[in-house]
This record gives sequence, C-alpha cells and structure tokens, in this order.
Amino acid sequence: MGARRGRITAIMAVGLVAVCGFGCVLAKRALDPVDGDTLAQDIAEEQAERLNTRLGYRNRPRDAETIAATEVRADQRADRSADRTPQASQVVPLAWSGRVYADETATIDVRFTVTVTAYYPAAFGARGNSAGSATRCYRYTLKLYRDTARRGIRCPANASPPVPSAAPVLRLPGDAADRLAAALRTATPQTLADAVRAAFPQEGITVDTATAGETLVAAVGVPAERDCIVMIKTADGATSTVGFDRVQLEPGETGCRTALYTRPVR
Repeated sequence: MGARRGRITAIMAVGLVAVCGFGCVLAKRALDPVDGDTLAQDIAEEQAERLNTRLGYRNRPRDAETIAATEVRADQRADRSADRTPQASQVVPLAWSGRVYADETATIDVRFTVTVTAYYPAAFGARGNSAGSATRCYRYTLKLYRDTARRGIRCPANASPPVPSAAPVLRLPGDAADRLAAALRTATPQTLADAVRAAFPQEGITVDTATAGETLVAAVGVPAERDCIVMIKTADGATSTVGFDRVQLEPGETGCRTALYTRPVR
C-alpha cells in the first residue's frame, strides 16, 4: 500500500512539473519586453492618424504650403507614453503641392520619426520594452468640403526638407466700414456698383449692390473666410451697417449678398 501511494505521489509530481513548466513558459513570454522597434512603429502610426483627424474636414480655401506651415508644423517633443515608456518624436512636413480650392487638390507629405528608450519596470508583472526607433511617411490629400485622406509612402532620402511658410489670409481691411460708408455717401443708384468696387479693388473681395426703393444696399466680403459687411444708405443720406445671422455666410446659405438685408431669413 505504501509503495502504491508513493508511485501515485511521484506521478502527480511529474504532472505538476509538466503543467507548471508549460504555464511558466507562457507567463515568461507574456512578460518578455515589447520589441522597441515595433512599439516605435505603433506610436508613429498613431501620430499619423491623429494628424489625419486634426486636418479633418476642409471648409476653407488654403494652399498646401500654408496648411503645412500652420497645421502640420515641424514638431519635436520628448514625453512618456501611457505605459510610461520614455519616447521622443518628430513630425516634419517634407513636401507640399496644390491648394484646397474649388475642385482642386492639395497634397502634403509628412515624416514621423519616433525613438523609444529601453524601459524595464520594477513592479512584478509589469511589461517593459527594449530600445527602438521607427520612421514612417504619409501623404495627406485634402480637398474643399471633403475629409482629409492619407496613405503610406516611401520616405524620401532628403534629410533636410525646406521649411513651409504661411501665405497671408485675405480679409476685409480694418477700415472696411469707413471705406464702404464713404462710397455709399457719394453714390447714386447708377454709380453704386462702380463706387463700391473702386473702394474694394482687391481680388478675392466680393461686392454685391442693390436698391430697395430709395435705399442703396451694398455687401462686401471675403466669402472664404465668412467675412462680410452689409451697409445701407437711406433717402436722407444716412449710412448704417446691417446686422444678420452669421450662419447665412456658410456654404449653401445666402452668402455675403445684399439679400441679407433685402430678403432676410426669418
């Protein structure tokens, strides 16, 4: 009886060693450090997706270089990821072309470079990572009234790309109200359109004029920037600006036109 009990005990011990050995191998693999290059690649891809979200839906005309300079920007930082892995990242616009305007297309190539340092947490069961790095490049495609799209591209060899600069955004001049009032004061129904256009000759500034009985009406603006002034001159020669719902400046609405006064939305 004692010999039989001994054999059973020995068999159970062997079984426990076998089970523990397999389980311990799995546990060890689960706690092995994450490959640093793989981690850096994942971080770079996450940054590329975040930029895609930030560029988002395009509802303003802009040239690609301006977008690269103001919305992509060369950015370099060092921080820690959510799992406390020290990392450094660099986001650099490499090339750009075209513009977001009408049915045209703009493209911007961006390079993401991520470096992670080795991290081995002291806490039992916590998983660290080895050192590593990754470089990924993407081309972003932007069109007016469309969501931004991206795709991976081969990174060019150019280590020092040019730095983009932003073009000035067209807006109504600071004295636009004074200019418009001066034009209206001297205008007649016959000269109204020419007088207002002469006050705002810049390309990109729209001019719309109309008469409503004895009242002269003028609207000047930069529709792309939702910038607009509507002003009237009544029969007694007095001029005044007209208030309106700014939502009417959005695409598909009234726009910067005299109808904001002559046919206001109720």
